[in-house]
Formats: sequence, C-alpha cells, structure tokens
Amino acid sequence: MSTQPTVSADDAVRAHDRGSAADRGPVADRVPATPATAADPASLLGDALHTEVVEHFTTTTGAPREYVERQVTECLRYLYLVSLHPDRLGGLFLPVEQEIDEIWHYLILQTREYRDLCEHRLPGGFFVEHRSIAYDEYQREPGRERAVEQALRWIPLYVRAFGPFDEGALPHWTIVRFLHERLDMSLAEISALPPAATPQGAGGT
Repeated sequence: MSTQPTVSADDAVRAHDRGSAADRGPVADRVPATPATAADPASLLGDALHTEVVEHFTTTTGAPREYVERQVTECLRYLYLVSLHPDRLGGLFLPVEQEIDEIWHYLILQTREYRDLCEHRLPGGFFVEHRSIAYDEYQREPGRERAVEQALRWIPLYVRAFGPFDEGALPHWTIVRFLHERLDMSLAEISALPPAATPQGAGGT
C-alpha cells in the first residue's frame, strides 16, 4: 500500500496565492527561502512531537533510532513537497514506502498538531488530506507508463528542495530503490533526471 495526497482546487488556489507581494509566482514555482527546513524535523513538528514520534516507532518496530529519525525526515519531506507543489503533485501516486505511510497516519491522529503543521509550518498553508492506494491497483487505473511518469515527476522537485538523493534516503522511496536496484542507476544519475513533462489534464502546469 502506498499513499496518495489529495489537494482540492481551493487548496491549490490558496497555495498559489500565498507569498509576499515581492514573490508573485505560484508556490510550485518558488524555491523555498529555507529549502532544508524539512531536513530538521524538530523545526516542523516541535521537539516534543518529534521525540514522541521517533520513540514510538523505535519501540514498535525495533529499528535503530537513527533509521527512524531518517524515516520521519523523509515523511516530512514528502509532505513538504506536496504542500509546496499542489498543482504538480496533488492527487498523484507518490511512491514512498509503507513505513512512511504509517508515520503519516500517526501524525494525522495528532489532529491539532497535524493541522498546525499543514496550515502554519508547511509552505502551502493548506491541510494535506490522505488517501491510501495499492501500487498494483494504481497501475491498473492509469496504466503502467503513466504510473512511472507520475512517480518520476517529483524526483527533480525533491532534488531542488533537498539536494541529491543519498544512501540514507534510498530505503524510503520506492521508485528510487527501483531505479537504483532494478535498473542499476546510480544515485547521481537518479538525482540528475530532468523534470518529466506534465500531460494535459494530469493536474500540473
């Protein structure tokens, strides 16, 4: 099971309209003033919630704390990109691993803190809703080629915001692992992928 963020037309408009008078471009076209913000999860979640999330998943999964901390970071990067680029990524299949989905579920259950994260700390300023969809089911819906195209669409956006993919990010992004392990692409080659063309009617600009 993977995840699919849902963004309404009103949310996309609100995200488009945010920003100062000196920066009148749509949110999706802006480079965030502090692009590494989501690399510091405590700055988005607050120290108390960040510690709670890390301790919960360290205890329930038995994974090393450092690994769980990176899972939380990549979950927040995922949400950061969806919030920053609602016109390009809203409603698309974004193939993060199941563990990232579970962290997102946990955050959603912290209703007040999650709303604050979405509306006041993430760049788009709107509530990012959640929908789960199986990868196989998704591939049957729009077709395999479109599934791959949509999955690849966000890779340059990730690199633009957070820098190249590294070994720490690799386990948490399904499409990156596929390209690296099945197609024998290096992380440098994956990070250098050009932006995918956005098909008409697919929700991008």
